Amino acid sequence: MQHGRVPRTGVHRLMAESSPELKAFLVETPFFGGLSDASLDLLIAMLVERRFEAGAVIIAEGEPGRSMYIVHSGALAVSKRGASGRVIDLNRLGPGDFFGEMTLIAVQNRSATLVAEGPVILYELTARNLYTYYKTDIHAYVMVLQNINRELCRRLRQADIRIAELVNTAGGARAS
Repeated sequence: MQHGRVPRTGVHRLMAESSPELKAFLVETPFFGGLSDASLDLLIAMLVERRFEAGAVIIAEGEPGRSMYIVHSGALAVSKRGASGRVIDLNRLGPGDFFGEMTLIAVQNRSATLVAEGPVILYELTARNLYTYYKTDIHAYVMVLQNINRELCRRLRQADIRIAELVNTAGGARAS
């Protein structure tokens, strides 16, 4: 898979249109857990809806990033280049998952590449909007950061399990 050759074909509206269905969906995602109704409405108003076609590179490993995304519909493949340059498939993301949050916490380049496996609808939250959220409702902002941290801890635990399984498999192969 050559990530650099697939065009970015995102089309977006200025802001997400809040609806009872969108709000109900978002409240069920880990990112929005524990927010009051008013805080949730404020955050939803800051989201930008983005649509991508199959094969579109949503974010590319190594590029700068200043926003995160919540997957509303569709599926994304997550990959990373290994030291040898080989592309390694890491994960699949679907509705309710979010990604790109690390660039909101630590200003670093993107850590992986995400490609749309089919048509996808995402909601983008920029660092600028998150800062506005901080200035407007600091308690809700802290809850959002806590939700991000919980998800990062969950992912780290999953990575630990995968690493242990790989080491166990490699060790078992040597013993045979």
